[in-house]
Amino acid sequence: MGIALRSSHLLSKTRLKAGVADSFWILLNMAETSIEWTDVTWNPVAGCTIATAGCTNCYAMRMAARLEAMGTAKYQGLTRKTGDRYVWTGKVITDEKALAAPFAWRAPRIVFVNSMSDLFHDEVPTAFIAKVWAVMRATPKHTYQILTKRPERMRVVLSGPEFTPLPNVWIGTSVEDAAVLHRIDDLRATPAAVRFISFEPLIGSVAEADLDGIDWAIVGGESGPRSRAMPEEWVEEIEELCRDTGTAFFFKQWGGRNKKAAGRLFRGRTFDEMPAPAAA
Repeated sequence: MGIALRSSHLLSKTRLKAGVADSFWILLNMAETSIEWTDVTWNPVAGCTIATAGCTNCYAMRMAARLEAMGTAKYQGLTRKTGDRYVWTGKVITDEKALAAPFAWRAPRIVFVNSMSDLFHDEVPTAFIAKVWAVMRATPKHTYQILTKRPERMRVVLSGPEFTPLPNVWIGTSVEDAAVLHRIDDLRATPAAVRFISFEPLIGSVAEADLDGIDWAIVGGESGPRSRAMPEEWVEEIEELCRDTGTAFFFKQWGGRNKKAAGRLFRGRTFDEMPAPAAA
């Protein structure tokens, strides 16, 4: 009887430890966020590479370096120091355990997928993207926002037979200046319920952008110690394009070294427009 009790006690302690570990892992792989257009971030992938000019001062590189310094195993080796800043090494991690996190969120959430990476990075296997897609399909109460700087791969992958558009999944691409306007064509050609563009960091005019078929546009200036200025004229150009196409317009921030001080008022008010939910 004593042996049975001890075994039961040890089993209970083991289960408790496992539960605590699982809870910690879920918390580690999701986070409440101050990003104005979402509720939480979810990172089943970590690590990236610099793609174009909009990546130069990426906040995720700085954050990954901090997490590595704190001893977070998932972020070890993802960045290296060059001069007085950190940059991606090109190492990309896929995290199977993180796939469980959305199942633990009881209330519906708007979820920014991979704030610390790019789901369509070349180093992320299509099979793993399919696992992420399966989680999003199995948790329809949440709305997922996927943002990539590699929409050409996204178009190819999501056109595959194993992927179908999900009403709770929004897909988007980043467009920082006129040099990458071609990304919008790949986005438009990708099967999706909702398509969006993040014009952040906006480092050049995109007055020639074609927003036909685009449901939502986010606009924001670059923030941080090396931020590049965003003239008001560039914001005005995008708002006008949105009005012409019926695209929802969300103004996120002016940015700068102190983004809180700069605020997010445009034309004397906030613009927090969101796309209409897709029909299930």
